Amino acid sequence: MFYLETHDIVKQYAEHLALDKVSIEVPRGTIFGLLGPNGAGKTTLIRIITRITAPDSGEVLIEGRPSKEEDIYKIGYLPEERGLYKKMKVGEQALYLAQLRGMTKEEAHRELTAWFRRFDIMDWYNRKVEELSKGMQQKVQFISTVIHNPDLLIFDEPFSGFDPLNAEIVKNEMLRLKDEGKTIILSTHNMESVEELCDNIALINKSRVVLHGNVYAIRNAYKQHIFRFRLVADDFDPVDTRFVVLSKQKYHEYLDVRLQALSNTEMSEIVKMVMNHYEVVSFEEELPTMNEVFIQTVKETEPEKTISYEYA
Repeated sequence: MFYLETHDIVKQYAEHLALDKVSIEVPRGTIFGLLGPNGAGKTTLIRIITRITAPDSGEVLIEGRPSKEEDIYKIGYLPEERGLYKKMKVGEQALYLAQLRGMTKEEAHRELTAWFRRFDIMDWYNRKVEELSKGMQQKVQFISTVIHNPDLLIFDEPFSGFDPLNAEIVKNEMLRLKDEGKTIILSTHNMESVEELCDNIALINKSRVVLHGNVYAIRNAYKQHIFRFRLVADDFDPVDTRFVVLSKQKYHEYLDVRLQALSNTEMSEIVKMVMNHYEVVSFEEELPTMNEVFIQTVKETEPEKTISYEYA
């Protein structure tokens, strides 16, 4: 079942068409990647989902019914443009934001204490925001987004400002929230995070959805029939018209080889041929990264055309 759907959303600002009949379907309890180049319309769509602005036409459905004003209390939104009151104390501000989201002061204090301890920032509870590093401010804003236990979480570039260690902490928290049944929309340019976290994606380009579906199915559909082998060998130079050798690299006693099959040659044929002549340590078919898929799709897909692959 889809927790969130948008149907033919249109939004125009003066001469600029920000969204042109944009439809997405976000399954319940999944992480959904909302992708696209700058200016594609992602933030406008998020602002419509969160009821910050209204569409010119089209509709947003929550659990199969039209979105209504009360639904904002079921949503946690971390915008790309961050903003904390720098002169306020950290805990004081987080408490204020939690109460704005409908929590009592007692509930908010209890949950904030648990979250601050989980993120190891309890010592900063009574310090001013301006004393925090950018990464620590990010943690506070992440906590403020999830504190009221919303059903739908929307994160716009949530890893901006984080070092690799803290980015990993936030990724793990997102996966934990997903395991608890939360539905998450992740808008990011970090394609590695998309591969790690997202079940499904929609790619918006020039105000329209041009690609959507399951991440693995999309990567599989864009594969170039490239295979990687690790061999116990000094060199690799067989004569075979079914493939071309893309690269060879010696690694200690091993030789890493990348081959590209021609004329849709099956992997089993390639593997059999290589194993007949070499000792094979490992092999796999190479799938394109989401970064490669993103670039290819944005460059090549016509705005009027949408490519769809099966959802998880």
